[in-house]
Amino acid sequence: MSQHKVVLLLGSNIGDQKKNIDTALDRISKNCLILKKSKYLTSDPVEFASSNIFCNIASIISTHLSPIQLLDYVKKIEIDMGRTTDSTISKVYTDRIIDIDIVKYDELEFTSERLKIPHKKHLFEREFSRILLKDFN
Repeated sequence: MSQHKVVLLLGSNIGDQKKNIDTALDRISKNCLILKKSKYLTSDPVEFASSNIFCNIASIISTHLSPIQLLDYVKKIEIDMGRTTDSTISKVYTDRIIDIDIVKYDELEFTSERLKIPHKKHLFEREFSRILLKDFN
């Protein structure tokens, strides 16, 4: 099976944010190899108003999963951890216990109804993600 290098961004702004991120990374590691993690970074919510600050982290993983299989895998982790809304479906951003975004998958350019790779907002528009990703390029 071929291994793929993937960049993920994880964020949480409900409850014990670092613990939520660590739990998600632990669950990801059950099916993927975590190669690198950034430091934690706190940031204000982006594209919605909330009094809850986000904790974010970037990670590079190695996986044999296809982009859609990986998306299904991380969405299941989000749901299992208690996330109730998916902004890609609702088109509305809200507070969340965990958010896992696929930012890059090898050098693949991929677009479907559910997933766009690379995740251009994280790569070019959002300051917190540019800070987290600066050591990964």
